[in-house]
Formats: sequence, structure tokens, C-alpha cells
Amino acid sequence: MTTTTTRTGADGFVETLRAQSRRYHDQHPFHVRMNAGRLSRRQIRGWVANRFYYQENIPRKDAAILSNCPDPEVRRRWIRRILDHDGTSTGEGGIEAWLRLGEAAGLTREEVRDHRHLVPGVRFAVDAYVNFARTRPWVEAVASSLTELFAPDLMAARLAAFERWYPWIDPEALAYFRARLEQAPRDCEHALEVVTAHCLSAESQARAVDALSFKCDVLWGLMDAIDQAYPE
Repeated sequence: MTTTTTRTGADGFVETLRAQSRRYHDQHPFHVRMNAGRLSRRQIRGWVANRFYYQENIPRKDAAILSNCPDPEVRRRWIRRILDHDGTSTGEGGIEAWLRLGEAAGLTREEVRDHRHLVPGVRFAVDAYVNFARTRPWVEAVASSLTELFAPDLMAARLAAFERWYPWIDPEALAYFRARLEQAPRDCEHALEVVTAHCLSAESQARAVDALSFKCDVLWGLMDAIDQAYPE
């Protein structure tokens, strides 16, 4: 894990967290090609199928944070993330929306769910993230979620790219991206509130930045694994 020195004060701390955007996976070559319309149907399907493993593990990651969090107010607000992905009944939620994206891309639900296309590097990266949330102090796990600082811009660009370059995918199947345009800023506001309230010392702020850096490494490693499995 890379240790990053934070600037003094709350504003400097938040600025240091935001600076991690330079390491976000929207700058990965595979992602850049995707937004430029340079991926084949096979590559898009490979990305969708492998990214599903990350999507379906988000509620497990958030449940791990909940299990370690002693603050009921934080838990009451954090649980919305699980409901966003699992839904409140069958046929709802972000995981369901991703399955519909898979179908629109030409995959069956069965082949997405059974992980037949999952590459080892993606499994390793996602499992490492879930394990981090289970084993690290809960505030650090919350800090790792702050990639949501950068997510709205990514989602907006991704949505525009898919509508422009991949018209063979039904626009209705892009509902997951549209939902995250609203959910990510809300989630980020809460996570940033928690982290800035609990990380008051230079040491705790450095650990929070390290946690966010680790999450960026996870997402970059996930993209590396997909890129290697589905080359140009």
C-alpha cells in the first residue's frame, strides 16, 4: 500500500483525497478505448461479464463495513447502498440492471451469473477489496469507497460513449449508469462526511488516503486483467 502525505487541515485532506483522481481507472487504456468507441462487441461483452463480479460483490463489501461499524447513524445511512444494488424485491436494483446490460450486449443471464467468462485477475482484485472491507478498520473501509468522488464524471462520459459508439446496445439497458449519476454523489457526500469527521490526525488521514489509493489499485488491476484477456 502506498503511503501518501496529506496537506495540513481538513481542506488539505480533502484535496489530497481528490488528487487520487489521477489514478482512477477511467484513465486506463482499455477504458479510454471504450469511451472512444474502439472496442469490439467481444471486448464489450468481456468487460460487462467480468465487471459483473465487482457489481455483485458491492453489497458484500458494504455489509462488511456495516458489520464493523459501531455507529447506528452511519449504519442507517450506509445500508441504502446495499438496497441500491440488491433492490427491495426481485427485479430491482443495480445488480439486476447490470444483468439487463449483459443481455443487451448479447450475453445470457446464466453465463454472466455463473462466471464462465471471469478471468483470475478480476476475481483476485475484487476479492482483495472485499477482504479489505472485512479486515481493516471501518473508517478506512469507508475511505476506500471515495472513488465515488470521481464516479459521476466517469458515468456521464461512459453513458455518452455507449449511446454514441455502441448503438447496438439498447439505451434502456444503460439504466445502471443513469442511476449512479444520482446515487454516487449522495453516497460520496456521506462517506466524505464520515471520513473527515473521524480522521483528524495526520496519521489517520494518511491511512484514509492509503485506503483510497488501494481502491484505485483494485480498479486499475481489474481493468488490466480484462485488457489482457480481451486484447485489441
